[in-house]
Amino acid sequence: MDVRAAAVAGIFYPRESSELSQAIQAMFADATGANPWLGPPKALIVPHAGYVYSGPIAASAYASLNRLRGIIRRVVLLGPAHHVPVVGLALPGVSAFDTPLGRIPVDAAAAETLRPLAGVTTSPAAHAREHSIEVQLPFLQQALGTFQLVPLAVGHATAERVAETIEAVWGGMETLIVVSSDLSHYLPYERAQALDRRTCASISDLDLLASHDQACGATAVNGLLLTARHHRLTPHLMDLRNSGDTAGDRDHVVGYAAFAFVQEGAHDPSAREH
Repeated sequence: MDVRAAAVAGIFYPRESSELSQAIQAMFADATGANPWLGPPKALIVPHAGYVYSGPIAASAYASLNRLRGIIRRVVLLGPAHHVPVVGLALPGVSAFDTPLGRIPVDAAAAETLRPLAGVTTSPAAHAREHSIEVQLPFLQQALGTFQLVPLAVGHATAERVAETIEAVWGGMETLIVVSSDLSHYLPYERAQALDRRTCASISDLDLLASHDQACGATAVNGLLLTARHHRLTPHLMDLRNSGDTAGDRDHVVGYAAFAFVQEGAHDPSAREH
């Protein structure tokens, strides 16, 4: 079995499984109650820095997924390729991803569906050291338990190409779409706040982002925004902070936001109807 090993355990998040699980549980506990239940999210935007910096912001989006444990069985996860140039979107060419919390199988059937699409390639190298995808996996494991993964490293592509790829594996309630992206990078605190607020306003209005200066994952974000328009999803801002608010100085900060995209009128699938 060809398995992608954890590359940033012990760097971006704890390497030891019990410490990692406890850290995520603590972040979920802090996030619970911070936002009302909006209905089951179909898609999320979450940041991907080290947990000490962006973990609490990511947890604000992931915490509600425990209601969907056993319902969500597939996660389509798109993150920007930081280390290896990618033209289009790249599958990993492996059968599973390992984290300290266990092994996550790649959805082979979904991968076969995507391979014939224009712009979809296979690149183990693009995934080997890519943290934007890896750091999301322990959160998903803690919230959902078992699921299958469709990981896509996003490189040079149009928003339309990304949207076509997402649509091909859109599925129903069993499928969650996750886009991994930070916001502004290395601006002074107040400038970062102003830019990140404008970026979040654009996302909330389903307006495409103009630049990767707004978000390193802008390509994937824009693809999601196009699909959200098509499916009439409403984005809800769950948290907006930066590294100066969490664990860094305020001279050069990185911005983080979490969004949940919900079908209006969606019900709680875990609730009993009487």
